[in-house]
Amino acid sequence: MLNSPANDDAGHLARYAVSMQSRGMLSRDTIGPLVLTLLLAVAGVALFTVMDWPLPFLLGPLFACLIGALASLPLHGTGKVGEAFRTVLGVAVGTSITPDLVERLPEMAYSVALIPLFVLVIGLTGYPFFRRVCGFDHATAYYAAMPGGLQDMLIFGEQAGGDVRALSLIHATRVLVIVSLAPFLLTTIWGVELTNPVGEPLAGLPPSELALMVVAALAGWTIARRIGLFGASILGPLILSAALSLGGFIGHRPPAEAILAAQFFIGIGIGAKYAGITWPELRRDVLAGGAFCLILGALAVAFAEGVSLAGLAPQIEAFLAFAPGGQAEMAVLTIVAGADLAFVVTHHLVRIVVVILGAPVVARLAGRRE
Repeated sequence: MLNSPANDDAGHLARYAVSMQSRGMLSRDTIGPLVLTLLLAVAGVALFTVMDWPLPFLLGPLFACLIGALASLPLHGTGKVGEAFRTVLGVAVGTSITPDLVERLPEMAYSVALIPLFVLVIGLTGYPFFRRVCGFDHATAYYAAMPGGLQDMLIFGEQAGGDVRALSLIHATRVLVIVSLAPFLLTTIWGVELTNPVGEPLAGLPPSELALMVVAALAGWTIARRIGLFGASILGPLILSAALSLGGFIGHRPPAEAILAAQFFIGIGIGAKYAGITWPELRRDVLAGGAFCLILGALAVAFAEGVSLAGLAPQIEAFLAFAPGGQAEMAVLTIVAGADLAFVVTHHLVRIVVVILGAPVVARLAGRRE
């Protein structure tokens, strides 16, 4: 589908940055930091590959950029290019929605019905933690506790008068910790090797299906963005590719090269969010986010264990479905774990919908009682 500059040499990375500048996507002040960011990410992939550590294309760039940010290096996110690669995961999820899955939807109803309760318990636990223990203002504490999409929580938090920078760091820390610990838990507790193929090679897929995937990715993203749909880069492609899959037009997942490229840019996106961080922010915001992850982890494990004991889902699927990470990151982990992608993503989509629809209303009601 899409070609990643991460798979080429350093010279190609530089030419990639220059081409972005020529199209008005970068200024002269940002081309250097972008090249540095890409080089760090490539180095992270190389290190994780040589050391045989898990998820080299995701965790390698993530930790390399995180270390660079903490070392005060001038990093720069990949912007729309990075967001475009998220469409690959939207298509990957959409193509996993088949007629067989539709027949299984009633089986998911009971575990999906627990998601609103899960969100409620997180809010009732997280808000007092950020408000009373950490000392954040009402709006910041509330939207820091909500396990929704990062961009959506930042928008809602800003509109409510919250500290956008603190919210950004807290939610980035939530995603970082969950994405980092989940592979460790999967391998040590359940013995999952995380070696499941992410997809077939590009050369092995029918050209007609590849073309339809590209159309679903770009058209779905464009339409979803224009109508203001949350998570447009994932949800739009997901809907279109699901329709094509259910119609029998697509029978394969996106090529492995595209999914690895998506992992690469997602890793950069998480790590680079810490660029420009100060020690006071590290001590207050990041530590608060990290401590909250302990609470989230305990709640997620409790709900996942309950779902598993009730026979509603296998342990691995239940854990991945209730681990409150980002949609894209959890989709990657589900693919490499060989778990039921549609089951896991369905739960995460419901969680995001519940938070987006309910968070602003509850925030206003709670604010009146302050």
